[in-house]
Amino acid sequence: MRRPAPRHLLAAILVAAATISAGCGKSRSQPVPGGGPLRRLAPVEAEGAVSVTTRNTTRVGGANAIVDSASVARVVYPGLTTGSRPQAVVLVDQRSWPAALSASVLAGAPLQAPVLYAVGNTLPAVTLQALEAMRPQGAAALGGAQVIRIGTEAPLPPRFVVRQLPAAAPAATAVEIEQTLAAARGSTPGQVIVMRPSGARPLEMPAAGLAAESGAPILFTEGPGLGAASEDALKAMRRPSIYVLDPALLGHVALGALARLGRVTRLPGGEGPAAGAEAIALARFTDGTFGWGVKEPGHGLVFANPGRPLDAPAGALLSASADYGPLLLLDSAGSIPPELAAYLGDIQPAYSAAPEYAPVRGVYNHGWLIGDEQAIPLVTQAELDSLLEISPRQQGASPEASVLKPE
Repeated sequence: MRRPAPRHLLAAILVAAATISAGCGKSRSQPVPGGGPLRRLAPVEAEGAVSVTTRNTTRVGGANAIVDSASVARVVYPGLTTGSRPQAVVLVDQRSWPAALSASVLAGAPLQAPVLYAVGNTLPAVTLQALEAMRPQGAAALGGAQVIRIGTEAPLPPRFVVRQLPAAAPAATAVEIEQTLAAARGSTPGQVIVMRPSGARPLEMPAAGLAAESGAPILFTEGPGLGAASEDALKAMRRPSIYVLDPALLGHVALGALARLGRVTRLPGGEGPAAGAEAIALARFTDGTFGWGVKEPGHGLVFANPGRPLDAPAGALLSASADYGPLLLLDSAGSIPPELAAYLGDIQPAYSAAPEYAPVRGVYNHGWLIGDEQAIPLVTQAELDSLLEISPRQQGASPEASVLKPE
């Protein structure tokens, strides 16, 4: 069921947007439908966070993935108490998509380490500010490391303890990340996600949140086969459950090698042009205890624009903490595609309009939106808010499981 956003809600969003950071750190104006220019006030780029909040959505981020990663990190770890400080933080070169994607697993248990971005060997100011504000405590299982630096030598203040993972080929870097995860856990993982490092990024984006939530590391194949680095890592896991993304891209040689090393299951997604539809299929997918299985109300959901793939590793922390939401993709303009609107309608919370039924006993959905209004327009946020809102339904108009009954 899709309902138009209330006018007061849209107005509130437009007013709140006045606090959004400009990408260049300067105030600027933007036309507003039906009114004058919207004046940008009080840029918060130094804080690394932008927040536009409605009843059922929270927007974090800014003009690019660097700001987005810092925003998500600061939302989860404000650094104000011992419990709001991370053990460690991941710093990865934003120019290496495979490294950023495979690093997403470190956002899950036991480290729950936010992913921050460097640019080559340069440390952006917003990244440093987020790092210093969070004050990572150090992961005892990793020798007290506060920063896990992957594929970059961006300089850090000497007071931080650094665990360095050098730049390497995608498969080798992914194995290094898997070994770091195993060291933090004290055991090798029993589940793993395998893909080629040359797939379409929008189709691979949802794997970041899945890796973080499930704790299944992402490994990459090499050449026409599996590759020595990934094969050795899989052998050390002793017949894990192997989940493959886009088996056609992997090829029969790699699939044959994987079948000899563990039980192979195909993940939905990874092929075809409809990245949004594939993300929905992955959100619905479950295999025993593995997978989201989001088929009913009462969940967190993370929304991103497929044109900003680095927002997926940046947002992985939201898939492994708070309300643990799968990543869902809008279209390239940041609008809600029909299949996503239908899916959100399927899982929209509802209660009977009869007086003896109480919505306060219900379950609720919440959406995290990654990026500024150039990634996800404010009108889209208002539409998502309505699709996530618990709503009254007439008897027989919705599945029995979604209608809340009195105790």
